[in-house]
Amino acid sequence: MTISDTYLTEQKILHQNPRYGESSMLYGELVADIMRGIGAQTLSDYGAGKQKLLEALQGIGAAPKEYFAYDPVFPEYGPARSADLVCCIDVLEHIEIEYLDSVLDHLKDLINNFGFFAIHTKPAQKVLSDGRNAHLIQAPPSWWLQRIASRLEILQMEPTEVGFWLIVSEKNQEAVIAHSKGNNH
Repeated sequence: MTISDTYLTEQKILHQNPRYGESSMLYGELVADIMRGIGAQTLSDYGAGKQKLLEALQGIGAAPKEYFAYDPVFPEYGPARSADLVCCIDVLEHIEIEYLDSVLDHLKDLINNFGFFAIHTKPAQKVLSDGRNAHLIQAPPSWWLQRIASRLEILQMEPTEVGFWLIVSEKNQEAVIAHSKGNNH
């Protein structure tokens, strides 16, 4: 299980706000660069919301050959799917702490090649109907890195004004890439 029924209802309420879930649009160029760099043809958008990442990619002429949206708020998207690149943008900080391990394990299972995570570490501007901040987890990068690195290989990390982003791969993917290029390290 990755979300409680009560919190799913809260998320449905938040998604009624036209400005909720727009931060993925800020990452369109970066995601396009990553896709080109790894030769990705398919993209899985985990926590896709209103599919703003796809909109951003289409806007710059970089839409993937296949796009798979997943978000519990939108069951019509269907189940989460693996792809050449699995993106999880401005999602993890919204996860209920008791389900975070399940969500991270789910992402680990989906990432057969590479993943891109953008995580906010500061409070959100939006609040839940019960008054809690929409960012249920407000933790420093070190807290996140410990949990992610136990499951996935961290290839790159960059700070942002509101948190950080990561490029990850399945464990030992670096060795696979190096070996395929003839670098036997």
